[in-house]
Amino acid sequence: MPDIKDTKSIGARINLFLTYLILLFFTVMAIYPLFWLLLNSFKTTTEFQLNKLGFPRDWTLINYKDSWVRGKFPHLILNSMFYTGITTVVTLVLSFMAGFAFAKIPNKATKLLHGSFIIGLLLTLQSIMVPLFLLINWTGLYNTRLGVLIPYIGIAMPMGIYLGTDYIKSIPNALIESARLDGATYFRIFRSIIIPMALPVGVTLAILTVTGTWNEFMLINILTSSDALKSLPVGVQKFAGALSSDFGKQFAALVIGLVPMLAFYLGFRKEITKGVAAGAVKG
Repeated sequence: MPDIKDTKSIGARINLFLTYLILLFFTVMAIYPLFWLLLNSFKTTTEFQLNKLGFPRDWTLINYKDSWVRGKFPHLILNSMFYTGITTVVTLVLSFMAGFAFAKIPNKATKLLHGSFIIGLLLTLQSIMVPLFLLINWTGLYNTRLGVLIPYIGIAMPMGIYLGTDYIKSIPNALIESARLDGATYFRIFRSIIIPMALPVGVTLAILTVTGTWNEFMLINILTSSDALKSLPVGVQKFAGALSSDFGKQFAALVIGLVPMLAFYLGFRKEITKGVAAGAVKG
């Protein structure tokens, strides 16, 4: 009779093999579209129509050159960096300040104010686009950078306050009380205690804000009319209109649009993994 331990060992190996096989399948499914996109960005439109799955016969960079110039990508990338950077920094600071107040500074209005922010999580972008456009237009902020930044920050704040408040609640009250007894102001406590201890959830919030703002497309189109204020996704979208039949330039534009986010992930992959893991589990 076969040994029970040997049977369990064989079963464990089979399970491990099947697990890796499934993971490999999903990895290929995720990577292949990017690989296919990259390959076809080096083809001319004629070659792509004749051979959609094969490698390019004549590798060419003309698609990237034309897309870079026609799409005005240098300017659009700078705009995206501007919007994303300011939105992320302001959202982090304001969310943690509000979260600290809601979690550690008792007040009768705390529940009402906290709930008024959190209800923003239930609102979809489509439901507020029209009133938001009318409000921005009425205040004279239409087609301005400030008119873009304020909605971006406002839309990111509900999630930031939700994560910040929930995480800061887990910080022991004894730390806050001892600091108050030593004469520390709330601002000093926020700067010296809350911010360092809330860094894990701060990384999580920064990741969500950076990716959401960088990839945002609808609002920037509604709130601005000048090409000088547009962001990178708008430049990529241009190649789906008048140049919709020029597949080579479309694919090159899509690759250019993907590179910043891929570089962001590759550069901060360890921080992203730690931040998501730490932010998902309080304390």
